[in-house]
Amino acid sequence: MRGHGESSVTGPFTFQQLTDDIDALRQHFAGGMGKVIILGGSFGGYLAQQYTIQYPQHVRQLILRGTAPSWHHEDGALQRLTERLSKAPLSSKEMLVNGVFDKFESDEHFRLVMFALGPLYSEPTYDPNASLGGNLKTKFRAGVHNDLYSPSQKYFDYRAGLKDLATPTLVIVGEKDWICPPDESRAIADAVANSKLVIVENANHGVHLEQNKQVLDCIRGFLGAS
Repeated sequence: MRGHGESSVTGPFTFQQLTDDIDALRQHFAGGMGKVIILGGSFGGYLAQQYTIQYPQHVRQLILRGTAPSWHHEDGALQRLTERLSKAPLSSKEMLVNGVFDKFESDEHFRLVMFALGPLYSEPTYDPNASLGGNLKTKFRAGVHNDLYSPSQKYFDYRAGLKDLATPTLVIVGEKDWICPPDESRAIADAVANSKLVIVENANHGVHLEQNKQVLDCIRGFLGAS
């Protein structure tokens, strides 16, 4: 996906452009009217919802992990950050409000903030050495982030569109997810008629890593039954 990972940093960076990119990828691998399984977590979950709402005829099954149906999840995340500040002593509310949910001054600013927030993402323990290693390997692109969190983009709300979906949908979330808490996944599952909600115990935002086998078993079961 443009601006992410090893992909080229080629604008524009908007929700609609990334959604169109997903459909171009679908057409490349599945053909003009082919159907695909869409899986998205966190910010990728926002795009997965937008794609499925916009192109329901092309989605066989939808899998969402640790995401939210609207930008309003930011209020809950801020509350949980405040409650758990002692877990991440280098973090602050300003880093979340003025950085993650707004903009970064540079790629290094982005990198440092995400490292400071790192302990909030892990259950039950946090490995600072592993976190540092992962942080150093990750490509942080402040410009891409800032475009996607600009006022014209960040105020997404899929709640109305989700009510019209008939796509078989699996929603997975860690019970201790702080940035996209379980209530957000529950709201998605309540809105989509043909959905299943799985709340995984002892897991945070990285539920797919922390409880990998359970999550994979759940996904396999869903794909086989739908």
